Amino acid sequence: MLSIQDVLDYCDLDRGEIEAVAEHEHLPMAVAAELGETLLSSPEGVFKLHSMIVENMEHALECGHVEHARDLAETYQHLQRTHPMPL
Repeated sequence: MLSIQDVLDYCDLDRGEIEAVAEHEHLPMAVAAELGETLLSSPEGVFKLHSMIVENMEHALECGHVEHARDLAETYQHLQRTHPMPL
């Protein structure tokens, strides 16, 4: 059986990015990691990843979860550096 660390080591996304996909899509971490990897394979998928995290931030702010929104903003900054929005 794979541990979550094994999954993270395989994936080109970091833990925060995978957690954001899991939160957005209501999936377990391992499934979210697989989905995230699949999304990285196309410009449309990368755009979707960016959208997921932004939508999570908006939802967190709407619910008054400022600290979570701040964490998501850091995650989004990392995503922007490692997988920039396609032109």
